[in-house]
Amino acid sequence: MSDSSVERGRVLTRAIGGLVSTAALAAVLFLFASDGLYLWIKAAHVIAVVAWMAGLLYLPRLFVYHCDAEPGSLQSETFKVMERRLYRAIINPAMVATWVFGLWLAWSGFAFSGGWLHAKIAAVLALSGFHGYLGGAVRRFAADRNTRTTRHWRFMNEVPTVLLIVIVVLVVVKPF
Repeated sequence: MSDSSVERGRVLTRAIGGLVSTAALAAVLFLFASDGLYLWIKAAHVIAVVAWMAGLLYLPRLFVYHCDAEPGSLQSETFKVMERRLYRAIINPAMVATWVFGLWLAWSGFAFSGGWLHAKIAAVLALSGFHGYLGGAVRRFAADRNTRTTRHWRFMNEVPTVLLIVIVVLVVVKPF
């Protein structure tokens, strides 16, 4: 087996593990959480969103600086550790918590109805896709195979901001 297929297998295993864990947490929450916990779950959702967004805003900024580091240098190796830890220890768990708590709130509070909620879920799906894109970039940087420029990563740094604005307006204003 080649190194790339082994790595793809590891990524797939982690992705499946993450999906199974998320489904299990969601099932527990959906089965055992009462409506009396609504405000606590809402608070946990907001906390998870803040942590997720902080990571999604910081990681592309790390990539901007990593682009300027010589591959194999101490600086480059430090960025690799920072990127990997940020992605795995903060961004991934925060995304899982955001989805689990958010889906419970959408089900419990709104029965998944409302055009604004559907649009919000679509925007969160786009944010999750961006999250996955950053995960691929973490792996490419770790293998010293980044082909993107600092300009690209500066532009990518704005993507979560735009999606956050859309999501907050949808939730607060509920325009449709």
